[in-house]
Order: sequence, then structure tokens, then C-alpha cells
Amino acid sequence: MSEDPNLPTPSDTDLLARAAQGDGEAFGVLYERYVTRIYNYIYYRTGHVFEAEDLTSRVFQRANNHIGQYRNMGVPFSAWLYRIAHNLVANWYRDNQRRQELPLDNVDQWQHKDEHLETMMVRNQELENLLKHIRALSAERQQLIILKFVEGLSNTEVGTIMGRSEGAIKSLYHRTLLSLREELEKGED
Repeated sequence: MSEDPNLPTPSDTDLLARAAQGDGEAFGVLYERYVTRIYNYIYYRTGHVFEAEDLTSRVFQRANNHIGQYRNMGVPFSAWLYRIAHNLVANWYRDNQRRQELPLDNVDQWQHKDEHLETMMVRNQELENLLKHIRALSAERQQLIILKFVEGLSNTEVGTIMGRSEGAIKSLYHRTLLSLREELEKGED
């Protein structure tokens, strides 16, 4: 279903209603709207391309299978997808019984080509250290960091996805940053 740029873009609500009636093209449009965001969220939680692709596929399979049971309770469709993704990642961690590190070969995307080798090595070490500390956070705090910094969502949007008030998100965000700063400063000593 290619959307005509001259026609108004269908809302998620319209697409959800059509998808619940079995319209595969409507679900395809929803998939296209959200697949990158869900993949990024899962990738930053797992640190593995293959696992992120697999889990993203499962999120949308599960959503498609249960689209008829989705009820708009004032929560955006994306929040429902993030909750499915969060549960699948939690299951993945439980099944694997260990936390995964982000491989350094994936760090190239953040580097400038004209940097000297020494500068690149220092930056890699700093990034590796930061990711190590982020991965040591609770799943809830990792989710907060990803939604705020990777997805660029507001406190209100993060609160909706995580099922918490905006004030609770602000407080968690503040405590998380203080905790990260403290841990990073300990590592410098």
C-alpha cells in the first residue's frame, strides 16, 4: 500500500481498525512507520544485529497476531509495540542468562574518518566504558536511556510507554544520570 502524497496520511487509529479487520496492507503501513524505532530499541538493549532483527520480527508477528485484541485506551500504538519489545527482550535475557556487550566493530558509525588512530582508540575506550555502565543498569533504566537518547522521546512519551507518570520519569531520569555519573567518576579514579 503506497501512500499517495496528495492524500492525507491515514492515522494509526484508522490503520489499526482496518488491520483488525484483516487488512494486511494497513498493517504493512503500521509496520513501515514503526519498524526502525522498534529495531533500534531492541538493538540498543541486546547489542546484536541478528538478535535485534529476530526480535523485531517477533514483535511485529505478535502484534499482527493480536491486532484484533488491541484496544485504544489513550495509549499510542507505539507504546503497545514497545511493551511487546520490552517483554521479548526480557525473555531473551532470561533465556540467555547473561548480558551482552556491544561489539566494538559496530562503533565505526560514530567515528570521524579523519581522526588519528590514538584519538579513535581513546574514543572507543570511552564509548566501551559508557556502554558497559549503561548495560549494568536495570532493564528499566536502560529502557529510559534508549527512549530518551536514541529515540529522542519526551518525558511524557516515555512515561506513556513505560506506564509511569511524567514526574516519575523525570525523577527516574535524574537518578539514572546521577548514578551513571557516579559510576563513571569511580572508574576514573
